Amino acid sequence: MSGVPSERGPKALEQFDIGGRSAIVTGAASGIGLAYAEAMAEAGAKVTLSDIDGTAAEREAARLRGEGYEARGVRLDVTDRARTTQVMDEHAATYGGLDICFANAGLGLGPGFWSPAGGRDPAGQIDTFDPAMWDKTIAINLTGAYNTMRDAARIMKKQGRGGSIIATASNAGIMCEAIVPMPYMPSKAGVIHMVKHMAFELGEYRIRVNAILPGPFVTNIADGYLKDPVVRKAWDESTLMGRIADTWQIKPLALFLASDASSYVTGSPMLIDGGMALGRLG
Repeated sequence: MSGVPSERGPKALEQFDIGGRSAIVTGAASGIGLAYAEAMAEAGAKVTLSDIDGTAAEREAARLRGEGYEARGVRLDVTDRARTTQVMDEHAATYGGLDICFANAGLGLGPGFWSPAGGRDPAGQIDTFDPAMWDKTIAINLTGAYNTMRDAARIMKKQGRGGSIIATASNAGIMCEAIVPMPYMPSKAGVIHMVKHMAFELGEYRIRVNAILPGPFVTNIADGYLKDPVVRKAWDESTLMGRIADTWQIKPLALFLASDASSYVTGSPMLIDGGMALGRLG
């Protein structure tokens, strides 16, 4: 028997093909953002890696080019709205449009109210936490995501060919965690709600908007504090898998959301946290 009935649509693996499309990733010089950029390049997309550390972004882009992929690196502070617009427009001009956008740039500043070693942390209490850390966290994690997604929507609407916008939120956006700095949680909760609203608004234009909610991954966030053995042990024990994740494990989910494999998925916050949000054993 030859041929495939048209009602069956494309084959499953064909739906993951993003060859020839273009993607931009913020916060792409390391960690989860770099994993996103690698996933897009490895699947055939042309990628702009943007990061506040422009030198590191270009270094990683050069590494990808050396591996045979098409990539460029640029400096971007996502709190700078004019610069964000400029970078997004330059990406579209360079690669003939914008198909995929990862609003990933983010940080976690300061301690939680509970120390990973046990006991309250005097610097992490609601009444002693440095307000400047609140301001910076909201500016980058929430307003920075808005700036990025706003320009992605503007470009994709004008193109008229749809697109996929993916924001990095966190499982901390749907749960409370004592050792996480307090501003981080509402900043990520805001990202989740913004994703839902944007999906609601942009569906008419075939622009899908989704969020990835990572749990603990080994990255450089908060100066790489997850690499501290005491902190690492606390986070390992917080997951049902008994371990925190490596960034390569997020690549398949990123590709799913970027590609036509998720063509009927929008407004979805997708957990990838080893079961952490379900609660701890014992």
